[in-house]
Amino acid sequence: MSQSQPPISGNRRMERCLSYWSYFLLGITLQIVCTQSVKNCVVRQEVADCSHLKLTQIPPDLPTNITTLNLTHNQLKRLPAANLTRYNQLVILDGGFNSISKLEPELCQSLPLLKVLNLQHNELSQISDAMFASCISLMELHLKFNSFKKISNNPFINLKDLRILDLSHSGLSSTKLGTQVQLENLQELLLTNNNIHTLQKENFDYLSNSSLRKLDLSSNQLKEFSPGCFQSIGKLYGLSLNNVLLGPVLTEELCLELSGTSVRILSLSNIQLTKISSMTFRGLNQTNLTTLDLSHNGLSAIANDSFAWLSHIEWLGLEYNNIGYLSSRSFYGLSKVKYLNLKRTFSKPRNAMFSFPKIDDFSFQWLKCLEYLSIEDNNLLGITTNMFTGLTSLRHINLSSSFEYLKTLTNATFLSLAHSPLLTLNLTRNKISRVETGAFSCLSHLEVLDLGLNEISQELTGQEWKGLENIMEIYLSYNKNLTLTSDSFTSVPSLKRLMLRRVACKQLDISPSPFHPLQNLTILDLSNNNIANINDEMLKGLNQLEILDLQHNNLARLWKHANPGGPVLFLKGLFRLHILNLESNGFDEIPADVFKGLSHLKMIDLGLNNLNLLPDSLFDDQTSLKSLNLQKNLITSVEKSVFGSAFQNLSVLDMSFNPFDCTCESIAWFANWLNGTHTNIKDQPNHYLCNTPPQYHATLVMTFDTAPCKDSAPFKILFMINTSFLFILIFVVMLVHFQGWRIAFYWNVTIHRVLGFKEIDHQAEKPDYAAYVVHAREDAQWIWKHFSPLEEKDSSLRFCLEERDFEAGMPELEAIVHSIKRSKKIIFVVTRNLLKDPLCKRFKVHHAVQQAIEQNLDSIILIFLEDIPDYKLNHALCLRRGLFKSQCILHWPAQKERVHAFYQKLEVALGMKNRAQ
Repeated sequence: MSQSQPPISGNRRMERCLSYWSYFLLGITLQIVCTQSVKNCVVRQEVADCSHLKLTQIPPDLPTNITTLNLTHNQLKRLPAANLTRYNQLVILDGGFNSISKLEPELCQSLPLLKVLNLQHNELSQISDAMFASCISLMELHLKFNSFKKISNNPFINLKDLRILDLSHSGLSSTKLGTQVQLENLQELLLTNNNIHTLQKENFDYLSNSSLRKLDLSSNQLKEFSPGCFQSIGKLYGLSLNNVLLGPVLTEELCLELSGTSVRILSLSNIQLTKISSMTFRGLNQTNLTTLDLSHNGLSAIANDSFAWLSHIEWLGLEYNNIGYLSSRSFYGLSKVKYLNLKRTFSKPRNAMFSFPKIDDFSFQWLKCLEYLSIEDNNLLGITTNMFTGLTSLRHINLSSSFEYLKTLTNATFLSLAHSPLLTLNLTRNKISRVETGAFSCLSHLEVLDLGLNEISQELTGQEWKGLENIMEIYLSYNKNLTLTSDSFTSVPSLKRLMLRRVACKQLDISPSPFHPLQNLTILDLSNNNIANINDEMLKGLNQLEILDLQHNNLARLWKHANPGGPVLFLKGLFRLHILNLESNGFDEIPADVFKGLSHLKMIDLGLNNLNLLPDSLFDDQTSLKSLNLQKNLITSVEKSVFGSAFQNLSVLDMSFNPFDCTCESIAWFANWLNGTHTNIKDQPNHYLCNTPPQYHATLVMTFDTAPCKDSAPFKILFMINTSFLFILIFVVMLVHFQGWRIAFYWNVTIHRVLGFKEIDHQAEKPDYAAYVVHAREDAQWIWKHFSPLEEKDSSLRFCLEERDFEAGMPELEAIVHSIKRSKKIIFVVTRNLLKDPLCKRFKVHHAVQQAIEQNLDSIILIFLEDIPDYKLNHALCLRRGLFKSQCILHWPAQKERVHAFYQKLEVALGMKNRAQ
């Protein structure tokens, strides 16, 4: 009988989440253990398992250092001490389920360290005094399902360290196991299912120095308790008499015999105690009983003050009975009870169609220390005004399937719990259809509220949760129809776990989101709702969310690139997400950035969708992934570029039932990975089959021959190198063809600067002319007409004109070179005549450009008197407009009113520094 307080059953979702984590941890903690087989025995470390091998003798060649030997379910008839001598390090020897009929006294001499000996389900018929005489270290001895019938003399007298002795199902007719005081350290004596009818006083004398934690006499046919039968036991703390047909009379006698003993735990399950009178437990008044189990008794009536004798009780089990009425004094005297189980305790009378079990108001008022109350699976009419009044210490209450007509929860339903520090409330399976405003307003301490598996159909305005200041979890799954609004959870910002599975909340595309106030939410379950329309801000702000369940919805459209507005990335910002379940949503596309930033994801479930091609960068951020489920999709290719990062730390993978394309490009890497990984591959290898090409159809992916795939690797590299070289060559040719002149020009400029050619320092040697004018002889008249006025206007502005400024007697070519060096700028007056002038083409332009390269591009000014195409300019003079700044290229205006502006531009160009800034 367990004494632990079971949790409220409403937390099913948390249990499933914990099972996920257990699944991950199982995959993480798998270790390769050195295993060897010795004649089919499996030896792991120091444990030898030789069970189910039809052995007729003990294997002689096991390692000598084993500490545990399992010989169960064989055909052994003896355990020869000589055969066990080599295994003298044994601590545990299990010889159960054999045909052993005799035990050699030398057994324990050969096994001096033996602490646990199990000989259950054998053919032992008698125990001699010498049988266990040498087993001085034995702590557990299991002899159930043998045929002793009677224990003579003192076979256990040397077992001073024995803690557990099991003689159940052995045909014993008496509890007498010795004639002398012994077994002083015995804690558990198990004598269930024997033929014991009477408990004689002298039958327990051998236990006068013992402190039994548990004496189990269940399933015997006890008819008589001799006076003082329990007094001879030194200290008896726990007594089990389950399945003993005591009835009310023998139960009262039993309690009288226990008076004055040290009993603390009493289990009386299924003893046909159909009613409890005020005198039934009077004998327990002189005990310190703390635990009492009265379950499965068909109990129909509890008289007033029946438990007044049990002032020390802390745990009381009354589950599975047939009580029809509970009065206000039924629990009188139970002031220290902390745990009360009333599961299926109340039953509707068969002959009363409209009659229901009744619990009077103030029935629980005496239970001032009660912390856990379970009334689940009953047929009560409803909650009355003062049903729970007085439960000032109650922390957990389970009302699952307790009421027939608890249709609506009002602000008065739980008023009787207003003074209870209630933490968990389970109201599942009560056919609740509506929750009114402030229904839980008096339960300010509540942390867990379970309203699942009801029939609630309403719009949640948020007022339903008014007053739940400390609520951590609300379970609403499996209700009829819940419509969420932006204010549905504004009253519960402390909420951490919200379960909304299968509640028909199809429309969540509202702004602001219903979940926006839940900044502390860690678990959200929206599965099985057929949700088809949500926005990318539905989960915005849920920075603490760790578990998200969205399986069995209809979200396929949201991730399609054809979706109006593009794919909806509703997972963005969930940086602490650990578990994501998107199974059965019909996804056939998945955006590359859908999991971006979710580096803490440990489990992704995308099973039962229609995914085929996955983006290369899909799992790049999932370095912590432990479990990946992609079963029953349309995946044909498993490539390293997609799954390489996700598979690095993976513990569990399920990609079964996919139509794999078994080609080198699609599956070679995956086949190699499968054959070398330690990851737990679910359904391996039966459901990992090739679909295409036809010659590999229905063959196992793991058997795909990847050897031919390796030969293509060098050709791939060579192809990539050749292709890259060809593209580079084409690019260089095109660049030289179209931009070669520019490259050559800047190359010359760079070379001259590297070699040390510098611009003339005009401050040290001031030029004689502002500019040397290069023109065709036919254009001389235009030059005099338009350049002379500029010199007259500005005395500091002087042009070098060949007809006027060349020194007499100096050769023309020498004069040209000398004049260009004495000029700050060089002006080309470009006309068709200039393009035809042989001296300009062959000497003047070449020398001017050479000086420009040595100094700077900005020393040349082009004045176009006519529209000359760039290709003609390049062909005739090897000049291009692209070599000069826009300020150095001037065009003679066709309109007279713009001539003045032309002069201004020319003055600006002449005033520019030669060194480019």
